[in-house]
Amino acid sequence: MLVADFDARFKQAVAAIGGSPRYHGSPNEVVDAIPFAQDTATRPWDGAAVSRFHRALVRIDAVFGEFRTAFLGKVSPVHLFWGSFDLAVTRFSGKRAPLHPGGIPNLPDSVTREAFSHEVSSAGFWPGGGGIAEPCFYSYAYPAPAGFDRQAVTPGAARFDRDLGEFVLPYEAVRTAQDPRETLLGFLESTFRASSSLAGWDEHLVCAIGRKGVPRAIE
Repeated sequence: MLVADFDARFKQAVAAIGGSPRYHGSPNEVVDAIPFAQDTATRPWDGAAVSRFHRALVRIDAVFGEFRTAFLGKVSPVHLFWGSFDLAVTRFSGKRAPLHPGGIPNLPDSVTREAFSHEVSSAGFWPGGGGIAEPCFYSYAYPAPAGFDRQAVTPGAARFDRDLGEFVLPYEAVRTAQDPRETLLGFLESTFRASSSLAGWDEHLVCAIGRKGVPRAIE
């Protein structure tokens, strides 16, 4: 359906259950943003591609969920990021961060500054476009500690992208790995360590991966 039609149906659905469907109303992080209610362009729909993307997200979500349990501090749920279409998980050190400069296209500075009000180490999966052509996993820190870009991380296919200011790992390198789960976990853990060790995060917040439905033993 048209974006404008979806927007209208979404507002109706929220209102029907007693909610208040008020929000920014435009795409975030793109230069030429058309408000959803005004977007009546006809676009192609590739159901097979959407199905493949969904299957990839389900598998990635499971690994991100495991990684999430290995931290005792504040950590976000695994979620589709509010600003764009990446699957993300973020750890917080608990320390305040410098005021974010904002300036992201069509994203209110107040939203950005709330999101980055405290130190973070964030990782995610990006399906491609907007600065990087291929699907990639990524990991960044805000604020990035000095020397973050020079840290050694795993696997070998990972690299620091200076234009993006973050480590990236091609999806294809994980998909074709002998053990995709371990390959992805290695990237998540090593890039987190690269930022947290330089920034002086509390080491006691890091723990072993937990087991779903099993309370962690008190040490």
